[in-house]
Amino acid sequence: MSLFKKFFGSKSDQTESDIKASERGKYMPEIKLPIDEKFTINFKANGGKFLYCDSLDEVFENLYNIIEENKWEEKKIIILDKNLKDKFKEANLDCTNSIDDASIFLTTCENLIANDGSLLISSNQIFEKKLPELPVNFIVYATTSQITENIGEGLRGIKSKNKQKIPTNITTIKHFKSSTDEKDFLSYGSSSKNLYLLLLEDL
Repeated sequence: MSLFKKFFGSKSDQTESDIKASERGKYMPEIKLPIDEKFTINFKANGGKFLYCDSLDEVFENLYNIIEENKWEEKKIIILDKNLKDKFKEANLDCTNSIDDASIFLTTCENLIANDGSLLISSNQIFEKKLPELPVNFIVYATTSQITENIGEGLRGIKSKNKQKIPTNITTIKHFKSSTDEKDFLSYGSSSKNLYLLLLEDL
């Protein structure tokens, strides 16, 4: 996808865009970023780590790399979503059915929210569990078509996809690193997660 090549592109490309930005007057309107680029910037600013994938094989490869890099080979993984279990069956992961035994939670999400870099999830992914009950280490599998501008668009998408029964327990995950600042009241009461995003190109 050209966006991600552009976002992780050469220094010369970045320098050229910086020069163009500096030539703009301070009273000119801000350049509107593409939605996926906006999500990437905000997600990384929240402390999230993502790996862009061209295929499901690359998703598996990056998943193994995450496990190896963090020395999680002896750690148990829990997957609550049956469809995701089937999709990752060939990955031969060391899974458990008990949250108490799990150190890693492998899941999907409803949407990726561009304007604040958060992940929108619901009972489709976490059932009736609260975020603090789940492992600190999250690995989220999502696709580029799941990126929406804001939470309102994400909620409308959930309603349109689930006309028979709207899922409950809808929430967002936004903090992907622990805050050491006691004055950071914006993250008070939220559950910070060590989160990796495996983002599959599907557009």
